[in-house]
Amino acid sequence: MRTAPAEAAAAAALAEQQQRGSGGSARVGLCLLCGLPAAGKSTLARALSRRLPQRPGWACALLAYDELIPPEAFLPRAPGAGPQEPCPLLPGWKQSRRELLQCLEGFLRALLTGAPPAGPAQPGWERFLGCCRRQGLLPAAEGEPGAASRPLLLLLDDNFYYQSMRYEVYQLARKYSLGFCQLFLECPLERCLQRNRLRSDPVPEQTIQLMAKKIEMPDLRKNAWEQHSLILNSSDCISEDDEQIMNLLATALENPERPNEEDTEQKEAARAICAASAVHQADQACRRVISQAMQDAKGKNVLPSEMKSLAEELNKLKAEFLEDLRSPSAHGSYFPFETRKEKPTKQGELGCCDLSVLQVLPGAAPFHKFLGNARA
Repeated sequence: MRTAPAEAAAAAALAEQQQRGSGGSARVGLCLLCGLPAAGKSTLARALSRRLPQRPGWACALLAYDELIPPEAFLPRAPGAGPQEPCPLLPGWKQSRRELLQCLEGFLRALLTGAPPAGPAQPGWERFLGCCRRQGLLPAAEGEPGAASRPLLLLLDDNFYYQSMRYEVYQLARKYSLGFCQLFLECPLERCLQRNRLRSDPVPEQTIQLMAKKIEMPDLRKNAWEQHSLILNSSDCISEDDEQIMNLLATALENPERPNEEDTEQKEAARAICAASAVHQADQACRRVISQAMQDAKGKNVLPSEMKSLAEELNKLKAEFLEDLRSPSAHGSYFPFETRKEKPTKQGELGCCDLSVLQVLPGAAPFHKFLGNARA
């Protein structure tokens, strides 16, 4: 079983290979079709899956969530049903979406490495493989010669009404350096309800109305990861030959996402939080040392005037040490402190904090002096 660091390293290697295009591997892109039920997503997705292999000659496959997530996943669990079975941590549909993402990642890994597809041990994996097999994707994933010579576009057809749902797929694209884009179909609620009534298996109208209140459109100005997005009015039929759509798909394939890119501000904020935590732990450790040193001095009948001088000196050295620890030069190589409970201390010992970690930090020279004085 792979560890998390091993998984990350493997993904980085695959992403690098995908960016270089080594081994003749073709470009791969993920395109999300988003919008309310009956907005026209599936109609457009099916039209694109027929059109793209003809011109411009890309390989294309449609992954429809309605077909890959079983209907029972959306049913509420009956009270008292299955008392012997543990209650799942997530509702059925959320768990199914998570498993579907795992299946997609397993397929992508096989596609990029040429290894046999290996996914999670769950019924959804066989359902996912069946969908891929029907569309001729398994030869490409199994590394057959010439199977992956053309760019491959995977169309993911779902409501994706929350940005977080779309971001999960974007993270996969970024992890493996794939193209990523979004087609958001904007359609008036009444038009969607009208179309839905004509379906053989309509979605409950209450579900569509609730989703219309919650749906989050792509925000190109706020979210850099949504830059390759189109918002299309789907009140009328959208042509699969739409020039905007073709340009978006081509741009996404030609500009794969870069792996492990993080927002600079987020990184700085995280670093500041960690640094503040480190300083806080160091401060607590120093306070314990000072307290123990003062108790020892009192036990040795040190004069009050000398006790005062000792306290002032130790607090001054503590302040110098913490100030050095706060400096930017210390932030690059500090690490969180581990304060662990040990055996009860004996008279004269220095508390329960493992102070050795403090002594190897940048700017710790004042601390060495501080510690020496405290133990004297």
